[in-house]
Amino acid sequence: MGEAMQNGARWTLGTLIGSAALTAAGGLGLSWYSDRIAREAERLVPQDGRHLQVDGARLHYVEKGSGPAIVMVHGLGGQLRNFSYAMLDLLASDHRVILVDRPGSGYSTADDDAEPTIPEQAMIVARFIETLGLDRPLLVGHSLGGAVALSVALDRPDLVRGLALIAPLTQPQDEVPDAFKGLAAMPASMRRLMAQTLGTPMSRLTGERTLAAVFAPETPPADFVTRGGGALSQRPAAIAAAAADLASASRDVAALAARYPTLSVPTAILFGRDDAILDATLHGARTAAAIPGARIEVIEGGHMIPVTAPEATARFVAQAAAGMA
Repeated sequence: MGEAMQNGARWTLGTLIGSAALTAAGGLGLSWYSDRIAREAERLVPQDGRHLQVDGARLHYVEKGSGPAIVMVHGLGGQLRNFSYAMLDLLASDHRVILVDRPGSGYSTADDDAEPTIPEQAMIVARFIETLGLDRPLLVGHSLGGAVALSVALDRPDLVRGLALIAPLTQPQDEVPDAFKGLAAMPASMRRLMAQTLGTPMSRLTGERTLAAVFAPETPPADFVTRGGGALSQRPAAIAAAAADLASASRDVAALAARYPTLSVPTAILFGRDDAILDATLHGARTAAAIPGARIEVIEGGHMIPVTAPEATARFVAQAAAGMA
C-alpha cells in the first residue's frame, strides 16, 4: 500500500512536471512564431522616416512639404502610414506635414518600456512639437489620436493653433467595439505575456475580420496591410501597446470630456456618416456642442475615411488649417 502510494505520488509529480514542460514548450513555440511574424511585418512595412528622442519616447516620424505646419496623430492599433496611404501628398503641396507614430505604435517606442496613458502621450506629442520648433501647428487626430490631440490642446493650448479631428474618440462609452474586445480582455498584469504568446497568432486568425469591422461598411483596400501599415499591428509589442491604449481610453476620456467647455483653440470635427466603430452623434455632435465655437461636418463613409475618402478628408484638414491661420 505504501509503495503504491509512493508510486502514485511519483506519477502525479511526473505528470505535473511533464505538463509544465509541455506548457513551457508551447509558450516558447508561440513566442518564436510571434517574433517571426514581427520580423516579416517589418520587412513588409519598413521604417519610412527619421527618429527624434524626446522626454518619454523615441518617436518615428515622416515630414513632407513646406508651408504652415500640420501634425497628424493616428488611432488605435495604427501607425503613420494610415495617413501617408493617400492624404500626405494631397496636403504636402501647400503645407509642411508631419506624421508621427504614437509611442508603442509603428516604429516609435516609449522609454523604459512604459505604457504611457493618453495624457502622457499628449505631453510626449507636445514635447515633439517643441523639439521640432514648430510654430503652432494645426494638430490632426484620427480615432484615439483625436483624444490625444484634445489632451494636448487642453493642457498646452499655446502650442497649437487649432484641432482638426477625424472620427475622433471624444466621449466615454460603455461598450468596447467588437473589433477591439480581444484587446480589452487582456489584464494589465499579463498584457505583455499574452501579446507575445497568444496575441499575434490570434490576430493572424482574426485579422481579416477585424480589418473588415474597422473599415465597415466600406471594404478595406487590398494593399492596406503594406501601403497602409496594417501588418505592423500584428507584432506583439504593437498588440500590447494597443491594449494599453484601450485601457487608458476607458479611464481617461471621461476626464477630458468634462473639460471641453474650457477648450480655447478652434476645433473642427469630421465623421463618416456610417462609422461602425465610433458613433458620430456621441463622439461628434455632442462634443462639438460642448466645445466653444466647434464645428462638425459629416460625410459619406465609415471609420477609416483617411484611407477611403482621402480627398474629402484632406480638404477638411486644409480648410481647417486655412480657417485657423
